[in-house]
Amino acid sequence: MAFTLRTAVTSVPPLTGAIAHDLFLPTWLVGVLGMLPTALFGIAGLVTPLLMRRWSVEALAVMAMGAAAVGEIVRAVAPETGLFLAGSAVALAGMGAGNVVLPPMVKKYFPRRIGLMTSLYVTLISLGTTIPPLLAVPVADAEGWRLSVGWWAVVNVVALIPWLTVWPRRVDEGAAHAARVAASAHPRTVVRPWRSPAAWALSLLFGITSLNTYTLFAWLPEIASGAGLSTGDAGLQLAIFSGIGLPLSLIVPLLAGRMRNPYPIVAFGLVCFVGGYLGLWLIPGTATWLWSLLAGMGPATFPLSLVLINLRTRSHRASGAVSGFAQGVGYLLACAGPLFAGILHDATGGWTATFAFLGVTLVVLAIAGWVICRPRYIDDHPGVVEAVQFQGGGAPPVI
Repeated sequence: MAFTLRTAVTSVPPLTGAIAHDLFLPTWLVGVLGMLPTALFGIAGLVTPLLMRRWSVEALAVMAMGAAAVGEIVRAVAPETGLFLAGSAVALAGMGAGNVVLPPMVKKYFPRRIGLMTSLYVTLISLGTTIPPLLAVPVADAEGWRLSVGWWAVVNVVALIPWLTVWPRRVDEGAAHAARVAASAHPRTVVRPWRSPAAWALSLLFGITSLNTYTLFAWLPEIASGAGLSTGDAGLQLAIFSGIGLPLSLIVPLLAGRMRNPYPIVAFGLVCFVGGYLGLWLIPGTATWLWSLLAGMGPATFPLSLVLINLRTRSHRASGAVSGFAQGVGYLLACAGPLFAGILHDATGGWTATFAFLGVTLVVLAIAGWVICRPRYIDDHPGVVEAVQFQGGGAPPVI
């Protein structure tokens, strides 16, 4: 499941030129397309915790992968831009729901192996981010862009099948009603993470990291092409940028799990972002691979954000609520990145203003990282966790 959570994002940017031959895709719409993943991930992040009140995380995993597969098929066969965007939205919404349910799954099933299991699933997310741009252009050259973006639906279907084995079994209606009545007589836990400054800091850490990451997902091939690289080499830069996340995904959660205050990881990411941006801004046509590599190490704060969801909460219910809140707010914030980058580039004719904007966001990342890395639990903050008495026959919320 983790492997499928970025395939719909990074399989498209190397192919925007080919897609534009068949569909209406001007520069401003490329910016919208780059903004779409973060927008849908954000909406899914805010909605999925509400769905967790009635559905198990296992059931939501099945529905998320099914939606992703349907969306990828729809956009691959879309005859016009509107349907292409609609299919992309469905696929990304499914993947956004998958983003949210994975952290509470780790908290629920592996509470004593949070660092290890986070390393494993974030590493698979990195693989699913790196491989699509490597294959996008060769597959499109051989069979066309539609097959290149659509065949990933097969991977989603394969990822869906094992989850069917843990789909909740049907229960006797009488027994279910008795259980609901018994449950309604007792207070249940409600988690409101927005009442904690640490939760907001985690949202900013996650959001600013995603803003910078998705801006480069959308525009790094364009920056490389503008510096004189071929289409294939420009796609390779995106693969380098996303590929370095693989070792970081393995290392960062394990390190963070052993550190009382993991702020040095934030500092490392900041230094790498600054170095990569300076190279891409000043000398993008020289040693482009090095600047892509440095910029790709900047999002070390992404796996850090994910592991902090569990390291800074006490229960899987709190983890689910914080996961949805941090990813929802964070991804909605990240929407500004690709769109503003495109607007600033069109307005100035270069990338200087874009990199200045990204530099300002790194200041926010530094401050947010300082706050959330301090050792404390989000659900210990007053008013975040409350016991609420629910009445009536319906099942009371669990988050």
